[in-house]
Amino acid sequence: MNLGADLFAGTAWTFASPHFDGQLDYLFIDEAGQVATANVVAMATATKNLILVGDQMQLGQPIQGTHPGEAGLSVLEFLLGDHSTIPAERGIFLGQTRRMRPSICQFISDAFYDGRLTAHESTAERGLNLQGVDLPNEGIVMIPAAHEGCSQKSVEEGEIIKAKYNDLLGQEFTDRDGTSRLITEDDILVVTPYNVQVNYLRSILPDNAKVGTVDKFQGQEAPIVLISMVTSSAEDLPRNIEFLYSKNRLNVAVSRAQCLAVVVANPKLLEIPCGTVEQMKLVNTFCWLDEYAESGAKN
Repeated sequence: MNLGADLFAGTAWTFASPHFDGQLDYLFIDEAGQVATANVVAMATATKNLILVGDQMQLGQPIQGTHPGEAGLSVLEFLLGDHSTIPAERGIFLGQTRRMRPSICQFISDAFYDGRLTAHESTAERGLNLQGVDLPNEGIVMIPAAHEGCSQKSVEEGEIIKAKYNDLLGQEFTDRDGTSRLITEDDILVVTPYNVQVNYLRSILPDNAKVGTVDKFQGQEAPIVLISMVTSSAEDLPRNIEFLYSKNRLNVAVSRAQCLAVVVANPKLLEIPCGTVEQMKLVNTFCWLDEYAESGAKN
């Protein structure tokens, strides 16, 4: 191994190797919100200084086991605790997005980033020009879907998603460089929490439709995002409240949208009974989303 090089790149296993003990001046860990604290401790033996780059309000790395206490946290979750953003005395917060228009960024900023995130002026240069569609050109929209007994699959929500999807195809989108084009399958992400609903949506949407769980689309973006929440009520939750109402999952889903995010959900999801303060906070964020969408529709 040539340790005389100026720059190395590798996985956690690379830098945890005894060959790297004390060899580096700086180690940059990208996507630190998905790196387990234990892995960072192992890698830290290779360097004098650690620089963590990432967002703890995104989805963490999937884990198979159960870890006691804080052992299962990512390194950013461990270091920041209850902070949604890094305090100024502990690091640098990159407070500007070049993805979301201000009408989407405002909710994401207030709900997940202590109001510190702003939209770069160039985001307002992207835009939709929808004609004959019961949707706005930008912002967050909540569409109520009435259904009962749905846990991980909702035909009713699928039909709504399909109708909106077909209405949006062929509409006009203008990018930041001023060029306009027709909306295609590449411009719409269809997101849902459950693989059962993913498979159903794929069966009723065009073959080239981009459909997946929130986890699949982390890091991606599109002019339009359609979100199906699927579950009918508290009695139908296939998993716990913490999964469906996860702030990180909601943040990732809505913030994929450059111009328009459409959330299809049963209104009963706003009435979920909570057993802990933390569950109340999670459900409150979803209620906040609904209120924000309603206020935007009135403006």
